[in-house]
Amino acid sequence: MGEEHQPASAGRPEARASPTAALYLQEAARLVGSLLGRQEEAFASAAEAVKRCMADDGLVYLFGTGHSHMLAEEGHYRAGGLACVAPILASAVMLHEGATASTRMERLPGLAELIISRYPIGARDVVVVFSTSGVNAVPVEAAKYARTTGATVIAVTSEAYSRQAAQGRERLADVASIVLDNRVSPGDASLALADDVQAGPLSTVTGAALLNALFVEASARLIAEGGDPPVYVSANMPGAANRNAALVSRFRARIPHL
Repeated sequence: MGEEHQPASAGRPEARASPTAALYLQEAARLVGSLLGRQEEAFASAAEAVKRCMADDGLVYLFGTGHSHMLAEEGHYRAGGLACVAPILASAVMLHEGATASTRMERLPGLAELIISRYPIGARDVVVVFSTSGVNAVPVEAAKYARTTGATVIAVTSEAYSRQAAQGRERLADVASIVLDNRVSPGDASLALADDVQAGPLSTVTGAALLNALFVEASARLIAEGGDPPVYVSANMPGAANRNAALVSRFRARIPHL
C-alpha cells in the first residue's frame, strides 16, 4: 500500500484570526492618521524651524531618555532621513546598560546639563526632545538648557499624559518653543486586555511618524525655495555611495556619532 498523503496543513497549528493584534494595529493607524489634526499651526512652525535650520547649515539635535532615546536613533544616519541630524546619546539614560537604573537617572535633577552641554548647540540649531510623560527632570531640564543656547526647542510629548502626571511639576510642554502632541493615552498602553492589564504602547510608533513627517515637510519646503535638503540614500540604491560619502564628509566633524 502506498503512503497516505496528508494535507499540507497537517500537524501545523490551525491558523486563527488575531482580533487583539488587529485592534492594536487599528488603534496605531488611527493615532498616526490623527497626528496633524488640531495641531496644524504647531506642526507648520516646527517644519519652518527645521527648514531654516537646514538653510542655515545648522543641526537638528534629537534627545530622549528610556525608550524615547530610540527616536533619537531613528533620525540618525537614516535612509531617506536627514544627514544634519545629531542624536544626543548618553548611556546613563538609555536602556542597554541598566533599564531600571535609567528610570531613576531620568528623574535626577541636574543631570540634563551634564549630558547636553557636551554638544555645541547654537542659535541656528533645532533641538527635539521626546518625552511621552513629559514630566521627568532630565527631558524637561534638557529643553530648558537648549533654549538658553538660542536653539528652537520642539517637544514631542503626550499632552493628556503629561497633564495627568504633572501634579504640580513643570512639564516639557511648558518649556519648549513648539509642542507636538503624540496623542497617546496616559500610561502609553492602548488596549485593556483584562481589568488590571493594559498593553500595547504606541509612543514609539507615533513619535517616529511625527519625526519623519516633520522632516519630509521641512525638506519639501526647502526644495520649494530652491534649496537642497541633505537627505541620505539607502546604501543599496544607485548613486548612494557617492551622495552619502559627501554628506558624511560634510557633517562628520559636527556629529560625534557618525
